[in-house]
Amino acid sequence: MTQNKGHKQLTEDKRKEIFSALVDAQDHEMDVAQSREFVVQRFGISESQVRQIEQEGLDRQWPPL
Repeated sequence: MTQNKGHKQLTEDKRKEIFSALVDAQDHEMDVAQSREFVVQRFGISESQVRQIEQEGLDRQWPPL
């Protein structure tokens, strides 16, 4: 089974957009928990998806890192 079972499938471009928004939120004085909640609300995805995207972005060193 895939990790995203039950979640919307997101393209890599969309995941990169979400990762960028997460990093940007943290750069503008949100803590990690606040930034995750902001992204959940903005993109209509689950917190588990945000965490997966966050880890993927770190592992692949996506911009804006």
